[in-house]
Amino acid sequence: MEHSDDCFLVPGPVRMGKPCLEALATPVMTARGPEFRDVMATLNSGLRNAFNLAPSKPVRGVQSWSGEDDYKVVVVSGSGTAAMEMVIANRFRSNDLVLVPTNGKFGERVAEMCKRFCNVKHLKYEWGRAFDLYELEQQLARGCYESLLICHNETSTGITQDAAAIAEMCSRHKTSFILDGITSVGGMPVHPEEWNAEAVVVGSQKCTAGPSGIAAIAFNSNFEERVHAIREQGDSNPNYYFDLVSAIKKGGDDQTPWTPAINLALGWGAALEVLSHETNEGRWKRCAHMAHGVRELFTDLGFELLADREQRSDTVTAIMYPEGIDDAWRTRLKDDYNTQVIGAQDHLKGKMFRVGSMGETPVAEMVEGCKRMIACFKSFGHELPEVSVETYFA
Repeated sequence: MEHSDDCFLVPGPVRMGKPCLEALATPVMTARGPEFRDVMATLNSGLRNAFNLAPSKPVRGVQSWSGEDDYKVVVVSGSGTAAMEMVIANRFRSNDLVLVPTNGKFGERVAEMCKRFCNVKHLKYEWGRAFDLYELEQQLARGCYESLLICHNETSTGITQDAAAIAEMCSRHKTSFILDGITSVGGMPVHPEEWNAEAVVVGSQKCTAGPSGIAAIAFNSNFEERVHAIREQGDSNPNYYFDLVSAIKKGGDDQTPWTPAINLALGWGAALEVLSHETNEGRWKRCAHMAHGVRELFTDLGFELLADREQRSDTVTAIMYPEGIDDAWRTRLKDDYNTQVIGAQDHLKGKMFRVGSMGETPVAEMVEGCKRMIACFKSFGHELPEVSVETYFA
């Protein structure tokens, strides 16, 4: 299979497939009638699959948000950041202390959100470096933290945290564990029940290849009980639109408390149907296969990768520019080679580019995109060894 069109290899928002685009074009419907409740039931069931939870029936009126485990899902009419704020604002009181280790932009965003609603111990590691698990163990042993929160897959640096090891520590120290899974759910193994995660957040436009602007939360009974207890004690943070108690009241009836993102829900439901046909394991394998190929290819070409070797992400690869190359390369790649990747953030701007391997991206598109990237580097006079790109993705 060959790919001759544009190559869109950014780590979200990813290209939406035909079923998603067609669903987005559905004529508007009322938000409170049975027709949209059917949409929500389908979406809830698809989300439970994406979150790697027990299945539920995509039928309204039968608790589509829950299954034979301890988790429920709620849909948020907002981005993944909105869903993370909803989790943080409702789960913690202003005097709670939480632990947030970070090694990139989006983990730091989690820490900043927490500062708005509770007290934070922010362990700020170098971008792309793995967490010091011994230090996390020491911190948790103090017994003073209400929760530990991580950005599971840090797309700004191309590193995935060792969630299983962190989950085990949290369980042993009786500390709740919360994940920003915005760029991991649907693209790599995520095990909420196995990790005893209180809450996990996903954004639609990343690994599940849905439209931007809608998100979801999976949470267990302990999380729900704490949210209700804090509210009943009159000790909750101020919120209105992001009131999770209101969302839970409506969730069991396949509804949202406020006007839902109707067409986005339709589009996301269709994208999740595509994921269910591919299967979680199938998508995880394809994303990992593409990421491995990108890593091996660019390493053999002499490029340096930012993230620590043992924890490099399967949905995005962060690659340092060689000497003498900057983001002018990315502009030429887009304009002359019809291929898009994304640049770096903050102090790494102009020093690095990132290649996404998530969503419904086919291997053929990744192969062609890599060929174009190599050609673009050569157009800048950068000498590279001759390689067979296809062999890295065979």
